[in-house]
Amino acid sequence: MIRDTDSRVIALGLARMADALGNSFLIIVLPLYIASGQVSIDALVGGEVLGFVVGQEFLIGLVLSLFGFLNSFGQPFTGRLSDRLGRRKAFVLFGLVLFAIGSVAYPFLSDYWSIVVARGFQGIGAAFSVPATVALVNDYARSDSERGGNFGVFNTFRLIGFGFGPIVAGIVIRFGPYATPLGTLSGFNAAFGIAVLGALVSFALVYALVNDPPAIDAEAGDDLSVRILGGAGPGALDSVFVLGLGTFFMATTIALFAPLEAPIRARLGEGTFLFSVQFAAVVIANVLLQIPIGNASDTYGRRPFLLAGFVILIPSVLAQGYVSTPFTMLAARLLQGVAVALVFAPSLALAGDLARKGRSGTTLSILTMAFGLGVAVGPLAAGFLYNVGSLATPFTVGAAAAVVALLLVYTQVRESLSDEPGGPAMPTAED
Repeated sequence: MIRDTDSRVIALGLARMADALGNSFLIIVLPLYIASGQVSIDALVGGEVLGFVVGQEFLIGLVLSLFGFLNSFGQPFTGRLSDRLGRRKAFVLFGLVLFAIGSVAYPFLSDYWSIVVARGFQGIGAAFSVPATVALVNDYARSDSERGGNFGVFNTFRLIGFGFGPIVAGIVIRFGPYATPLGTLSGFNAAFGIAVLGALVSFALVYALVNDPPAIDAEAGDDLSVRILGGAGPGALDSVFVLGLGTFFMATTIALFAPLEAPIRARLGEGTFLFSVQFAAVVIANVLLQIPIGNASDTYGRRPFLLAGFVILIPSVLAQGYVSTPFTMLAARLLQGVAVALVFAPSLALAGDLARKGRSGTTLSILTMAFGLGVAVGPLAAGFLYNVGSLATPFTVGAAAAVVALLLVYTQVRESLSDEPGGPAMPTAED
């Protein structure tokens, strides 16, 4: 229950909710802003790169994907550094400052490459704040029996911000411009201002309510390579690496949907509103289920929920390529949300169980990096697979990836809570 959760975890969750609200604003606003004519891209559209003709959609996709790639690939470095220095709060605050700088800059930029630089700043900022935030949530758990609940509460708040941000962004853009004492404020500038406000609210919450746990002698070395082998038996894969792969596949399936809006709406004969409801269904299911599933994983173990999640993920993703009515698509998306909820908090909790003392930033950054990378790769994969096949192709490949994830988790990941029925406890990363 939320009332039993450490107040610092709630503060971090609220901070991430405000931050996620601002970032999801930009996911909706930036494509509209670039396409509005306020950003000069005419000299770039129609050019060729290695035989590929550059279009407006590619330029927009590049801006959106850059955030995910910089965020994802930067996290192992920042997570390791936060372990070595033991100052996670400073990393979170610095990342939020970088994110705010990018949002403040957008209204003053009219050149495409300057927009790319500003979005790059925000990606680097997320690379600093995300792994340090998740590591703090893990560090605040007084025992393994609290860790799943902590991540359930944290993810719920974060997903509320991420899920409702696009809706609010659409309203802000739709009803602009706005009269202010200082002059007229366009819908775009109002949206950028709300993104800045989200970062500032996050900064204030973390600064006032969050503290670093007592200093821990971290053994984070200079080697940034991901451990692949080791764990349950000779030649077996490392469990955190497997959880990272599973998280990557799961996040990729989430990101397949949005880029295919036009063909999905054409097949289902639906409007923008129904599509937006279907898009939000995954987030809504997560908001409702993260806390109870996180708490249940503390009682019954992590592994049963992971396996159930990937079992449900397979048909829910596959169905999205074949359903023919709006409400069957909504059902498939809700089912996918249930699957994601079953996987997400227990995965983070299991990785936290295995993290060596003082190395939660390093260990958990593998999962946060994998999620961000999946969100970045998903739209590119969806467009490519749709072009070489049909609407069913991206979702069929996504379902196949979920099958691989299920097999890997079933064969390579064992229960981390020793007194639970999911199997004998696996050795920690320290063993």
